[in-house]
Amino acid sequence: MEIILNIRTFMAVKELKVTIYTHATDVPDIPDGNYFHSMEAMKLTEQTPRHKPFMVVVTDGEGSVIAHMLATMRYKRSWLPPYLYIHVRVIGEGVYHLEDDKLNKQQLFGLMVESLTERLQNKSLYIEFSHLSQKMFGYKELKHMGYFHVKWMNIHNSLHSRTPEERITERQMKRIEAAQERGAVTKQVETEEEFLEFSKLLRRHNWLKPRKFLPDDTFFRGMMESKRCRLFITKYKDITIGCCACVHSEGDMYLWYSASRRKSFAPLHPNAVTIWHAIKKAHEEGMQHFRFVDVGLPFRRNPYRDFILSFGGKEVTGFRWFRINIRWVNAIASWWWRE
Repeated sequence: MEIILNIRTFMAVKELKVTIYTHATDVPDIPDGNYFHSMEAMKLTEQTPRHKPFMVVVTDGEGSVIAHMLATMRYKRSWLPPYLYIHVRVIGEGVYHLEDDKLNKQQLFGLMVESLTERLQNKSLYIEFSHLSQKMFGYKELKHMGYFHVKWMNIHNSLHSRTPEERITERQMKRIEAAQERGAVTKQVETEEEFLEFSKLLRRHNWLKPRKFLPDDTFFRGMMESKRCRLFITKYKDITIGCCACVHSEGDMYLWYSASRRKSFAPLHPNAVTIWHAIKKAHEEGMQHFRFVDVGLPFRRNPYRDFILSFGGKEVTGFRWFRINIRWVNAIASWWWRE
């Protein structure tokens, strides 16, 4: 799909072309950088059942790539409760390669959002943008395209100025040390047996969580084989009691998925032990920050948020943007979530 756009709002006279690709083999060469908008992520998405990638690429009149953004269409279904729908998610605002200072990053973002929305608005129930670099980034452009924002919690641990041991609370550290002394051990998933244990626990943990979307095992196998991803499991006496999946991107590590047997093995605090190992690993590898992908809504009482903050992270309120592709439902949601 190609859209030719003459942008009069730019001071420079420049013809921009926006193209949306659905096959990785068709995408022109784009610089590597942000994992969530990389060719590696697109190829993995294309190979995963019930997933379809949409790479939006903006080129100038000379054919040079000046911006790109990866969106993922996901087919979500469940037998209990029964439902089936399609939604689209974009993590971050994309990647920009701007040498011309007369081009505006947010205007390019608006072009990609407009093209993506026009392409997918009749093919999905809703479109979601999350983890924009700044709270107000793209505010005008997203509002113009009918998106509404919901306040969302973001938490990250800084790893560059102080060690993880200096930031974690004393109480949480004692819990982790006690669990490790009793025999809880965390390691990176490397074998097929370990991968099957990882997958079993992850799906068991999220079975009764309708909002949580888990990709097929093909996706996590691809992560296991990637140099930019890490799968961890925590074991106690040959029993897997915790797991998590992390991604390296632009000097930061992101905790994407996690699960634990926190009720049946409560004294061992498997979730804390697993996440602590991931944080330590990120610090050892020279990462600048450890970021949690999904903390949730900013409720006054949020046990998961309080648990994450015990590792010494910083709490920031951001926006997630949604566009429900049923007009009257989107209008009601926009009114409900108005500021």
